[in-house]
Amino acid sequence: MPKRTDIHKVLVIGSGPIVIGQAAEFDYSGTQACLSLKEEGYEVVLINSNPATIMTDTQIADKVYMEPLNLEYVARIIRHERPDAILPSLGGQTGLNLCVQLAKKGVLKECDVEILGTRFEAIERAEDRELFKELCEKLGEPVLPSDICDNLEDGLKIASEIGYPVVLRPAFTLGGTGGGFADDEEECRLMLKNALALSPVHQVLVEKSIKGYKEIEYEVMRDANDTAITICNMENIDPVGIHTGDSIVVCPSQTLTNKEYQMLRDSALRIIRELQIEGGCNVQFALDPHSFQYYLIEVNPRVSRSSALASKASGYPIARVSAKIAVGMHLDEIPIANTPASFEPTLDYVVTKIARFPFDKFADANNSLNTQMKATGEVMAIGRTMEESLLKAVRSLEIGVCHLYMKKFDDYSVAQLLDYIKIGTDDRLYAIAQLIRLNVDPILIYNATKIDMLFIEKFKNIVEFENTLKANVKDVETLKDAKKMGVSDKYIGMCWDMDEKDVFRLRKENGIFPVYKMIDTCASEFDSYVPYFYSSYEEENESIVSDKKKIIVLGSGPIRIGQGVEFDYSTVHAIWSIRNAGYEAIIINNNPETVSTDYTTSDKLYFEPLTVEDVMNVIELEKPLGIVVSLGGQTAINLAPPLDTLGVPIIGTDVEAIDRAENRDSFEKVMNALGIPQPKGLAVTDIEEGVKVAEKIGYPVLVRPSFVLGGRAMQIVASEESLRHYLQTAVEINTDQPVLVDKYIMGRELEVDAICDGKDVFVPGIMEHVERTGVHSGDSISIYPTFSVSQAVKDKIIDYTVKLGKAINIIGLFNIQFIADENDDVFVIEVNPRSSRTVPFLSKATSIPMADIATRVILGHSLKDQGITEVYPAEKKRWYVKAPAFSFSKLKGMDTYLSPEMKSTGEAIGYDKSLTRALYKAIQASGMNVSNYGTVLVTIADNDKPAALPLIKRFYDLGFNIEATEGTAKFLKKHGIRTRVRAKLTVDDSDEILKALRQGHISYVINTIDISHGDSHSDGSEIRRAAVENNVTMFTSLDTVKVLLDVLEEITLGVSTIDAE
Repeated sequence: MPKRTDIHKVLVIGSGPIVIGQAAEFDYSGTQACLSLKEEGYEVVLINSNPATIMTDTQIADKVYMEPLNLEYVARIIRHERPDAILPSLGGQTGLNLCVQLAKKGVLKECDVEILGTRFEAIERAEDRELFKELCEKLGEPVLPSDICDNLEDGLKIASEIGYPVVLRPAFTLGGTGGGFADDEEECRLMLKNALALSPVHQVLVEKSIKGYKEIEYEVMRDANDTAITICNMENIDPVGIHTGDSIVVCPSQTLTNKEYQMLRDSALRIIRELQIEGGCNVQFALDPHSFQYYLIEVNPRVSRSSALASKASGYPIARVSAKIAVGMHLDEIPIANTPASFEPTLDYVVTKIARFPFDKFADANNSLNTQMKATGEVMAIGRTMEESLLKAVRSLEIGVCHLYMKKFDDYSVAQLLDYIKIGTDDRLYAIAQLIRLNVDPILIYNATKIDMLFIEKFKNIVEFENTLKANVKDVETLKDAKKMGVSDKYIGMCWDMDEKDVFRLRKENGIFPVYKMIDTCASEFDSYVPYFYSSYEEENESIVSDKKKIIVLGSGPIRIGQGVEFDYSTVHAIWSIRNAGYEAIIINNNPETVSTDYTTSDKLYFEPLTVEDVMNVIELEKPLGIVVSLGGQTAINLAPPLDTLGVPIIGTDVEAIDRAENRDSFEKVMNALGIPQPKGLAVTDIEEGVKVAEKIGYPVLVRPSFVLGGRAMQIVASEESLRHYLQTAVEINTDQPVLVDKYIMGRELEVDAICDGKDVFVPGIMEHVERTGVHSGDSISIYPTFSVSQAVKDKIIDYTVKLGKAINIIGLFNIQFIADENDDVFVIEVNPRSSRTVPFLSKATSIPMADIATRVILGHSLKDQGITEVYPAEKKRWYVKAPAFSFSKLKGMDTYLSPEMKSTGEAIGYDKSLTRALYKAIQASGMNVSNYGTVLVTIADNDKPAALPLIKRFYDLGFNIEATEGTAKFLKKHGIRTRVRAKLTVDDSDEILKALRQGHISYVINTIDISHGDSHSDGSEIRRAAVENNVTMFTSLDTVKVLLDVLEEITLGVSTIDAE
C-alpha cells in the first residue's frame, strides 16, 4: 500500500534530556524518522526539550517546540497545531508514556489525532505486565511464574509462593529503575518498598529469578501487510541478571545452535504478529543453556537502545523504515541501499558492543552491575572474528586499556579473582583474562560467571597469543598474526619494548595494513556500494578511494559524563558544512548511538576505534587534505599531538595553539603578555611542593589534574590535611602529570563560546551561571543573555575573549570560562581550544549556527568573507535557560553534592519572555519535581546560615512547613520562623528524617556543607542519598534555591485580607 494521503501533519515526540537508560540512541532514531517523514512530504512537528541534539535543529523538522515533555505542554501544542497524527514510538519510554497519558486523558480524541505505527492497545499489551502474561499464555509461549502486587504484604506473600531468589520489576519505569534481585525476605522487603514508590502506577511484578540463563535479543520488523522479518539477533556475553544496556553484546549470536536460533526467531515473529506491531520492535529472551527451555523477558513495542545498535550492526536503518511503515507503506515498497526493506540482512562479520561506565568519575559509586542500567554510553566495534571485534571494542573505550589486560589485577591472587568475578562489574572481563593468564581451569570461570564456554575460549585464544607475541620479538609473521587477531600496536609495543610509533613504522616498512570491508546488509550478494566500512587484516579492499579533496573529521567516541552528545552535534554540523563546501567528508567514530555514525550523514563512515593506530590506518589509505580535531571533545584533541608527530595535516586550531591553551606554563605566558588577570596558582609535581604552594596562595584552593574534561578529580580544599589526602588518593601525581593548585575565588561564573579566524573574533553570546564558582559549569543552570552582571563586566569579557583568541591563534571554535567578583573584576579560569558542551544550546538560543561558521573558518573562509563584521551581535529579547539533568537514582552510593566535578548526564532547555517562566520551564523539563506547597527540610553549614535565612523566610511566607536539625532550627527560631526540630542521624541515633523522606512528607531538601570539613560520610550524605532514592528534590547550592523561589512566587497566586496594604 502506498503512503497515506489523508494525513498531512505529524507530531513526533522526542525523549527529552539524556539520563542513564535513555541516551543518544533516541536522538539518532528521532532524527532519522523526522527526515524520513519529510522525505515523503509530510509536515513534521517535533517536541523535545533537549538542546544538545541534532534532532532539535530547525532543519530536521518543520516546526520544533523545545518545551517540557509533560502532559500540560504537549496537550497545549496539540491544541495549537492540530496535527492529524502522532508518532510516539521514537521518543523512548518518555514518548510512549506521554502518548498513553494523552490517550487516557482524552486529548487525542478531543483533537482528533490518530496514533501512528503500533496501536495503543498493542502498546498496553506489551507494557502492562498482566496483559503481557495473558498474551503469552494465549500463544502458548513459556512465561516466568510471576504475579503483580500493589502493596508490601502481597508482594512478600507472592515471593514466598514462587520461591526465592526473585526479581522485582516496577511497571512503567525506564532502564529498569528500582528493579533488582532479592535472595531472601529481608532483602525483598527493602527493595519492594523502593520499587513500589518508583513505579508511577504503584505496581511491581515479582517473578522467579533466572539468573545465569543466556540473554538473547531479536530486533524484528513488521508492516500492515503482515510481512515480518528479523533484522538481527544479539547475544549478551553476560548472562541474565545484568541489564542488556550494561552487558557486552555480540551480534549475530555466537553460541546458539540452528535449532535454538530458529525456535527463538519463530517465537519473536509470532509475538509481533499477534500484537500487530507496525514498525520496529525488540524482543528479549532468556534461554536455559542446558535445555531448550526459554522464557520471554520482555517486548519493547518501540525503537529502543538495541535498535540503534542493530541499525549500525546490520546497516539496516530501523527508525527510517519504521517511520515509513507508520504512514502506511509496506516493507517491499521501501528501498534501502539497493534492496527493498523486506530483505532480511545477512552479516558476514562479528559486532561487539561494550558499555562505557561513569565509575572512573565516581569512585565512591558501587560498580557492581544488575538489572538497573548504569552505563552512560557505549562503543561498538566490527571485526571478521570474535577476537578481533572484542579487542577493537576494548581499545575504543578510552579507559586507559588497550588489550584484555588491566594493571589493577596484577597483584590479585587466584582466590581473590575468582571471588571478584562472581558479581558482574564494569571490569570483570579483565579479571577473567588475568585468571586465564594464571592458568586457571575455564570450568571454574564458567561456574563463577555462567558466561558461555565459547566466549571463555575466545578470551583464552587472545590471552594465550600473548606468549607467542613475547616469544617472537619483532618477528614480521607474528606481527601479521597479531594484527589479524586485533591486537593493538600499543600492546605489541608493550610486549616488544618499543614505542607505538615504532610498531607503526615496522608495519609500514612491511606493508602490513588493514583493508576496509563494507557493511551492506546483504553480505555482498547484490551489487551495492554503501559507504560504511570497518577494518580487517585480509586481502580484498572494498573502500573505493576517490580523487576528490577529502577532509577527515574525528568523532568524540562513547558518551560519558563531561563529553556527551553535544560534541556529536558539532561533528555532524561540520560534516554538513564540509560537504556543502565541495569536499568529501569522512568521519571516524565508534559510537553506535549517534547521528554522526549514520552512513547517510557523511560521504564515508569508518566505524573504528579513535586511537592513533586506527586513525593512521585510514589516513594511509585516504590521504586526506586535512583532519579536524577540534570538534570531537577531548578525545579528538588528545589525538592531535601524536598525529602531528606522524606528519598528519591538522586543519583548524593547530597543535601549538592547543598547547598554548592547555599547557599551564605556556598559557600563563600568554595571559601575562596580554595583562589579563587569572586566579593565582601553580602546577606542582609532588605532594610537598603542593602543600607549600597552597600555603603561599592561601586556602581555600582548587586542585585538579592539568589536562581535564568534565572536571574529573577536581576539588576545593580548605586545609592542609584535606590537600594531602587529595594528592595521595585522587590523582597520580608525577612530572608527566602535574596537578594545578589555584586560589579559589568566590564570584559569579560566566562563559562564552566564540569563533576566531586568526584575525577577527566573533562572540555570539555570553552565558551566566546561576550557581557561583565551585559548581562545575556543566552542572549549573546557565542563562543567556546574562541576568545580573554590569555592562562593564560584559565589555571586559568580550575584550579578553578577542585578545585571547588572537594570541593563542585559534582557528575555529573556542570556549572561555570567567569569574566576576563583587568589585566587577574579571578573571579567566580556562580556555578550551575546541567546541564545548554549550555550543548546541547557544546556537539554538542565538539562532547562530556556530559549528557551521567555525567549520567554514577552518576551511579558510574568514569571518568577513561570511559577512560577519560585528564582534558581539545584539542580544535576543527572550530568555534562554539550560538546566542540568542528573541520573543519581541509577548509581547507588554516589554522593550527589554538587562540586567542581561534573555529575550531570544531560540537559534541558526552557525559554520565555519572562526570566522566571523560562527558569520554570527549564527546571520542569530537566525532570525536577516542582511543588508549591509542602515541607522543606533544611540542614545548613554555619557559614551559610546568614545567606540562607531570607530564602527560608520566603518559603515560610509561601506557606511551606519548615523542618531542620537542631543547630539550624535554633537559628531559624531565633529569627522568628516556626521550625520543627528533627533528630540528627548519628548524634541522636535516629532515622526519623529518613522515614519522613521515604513516606513522601518532604517536598524539598536544602543541604549545604562547610568545605573546610569535607563531609562525605556524615549525616549530610545520608540525607542526600535518601532524598535521591525517594525522588525528593534536593539543593546543595543556595543560588539554585533562590531561583526556585523566584519561580514559586511567580506561579503561586497570593492570598490576602481585603484591607491589606
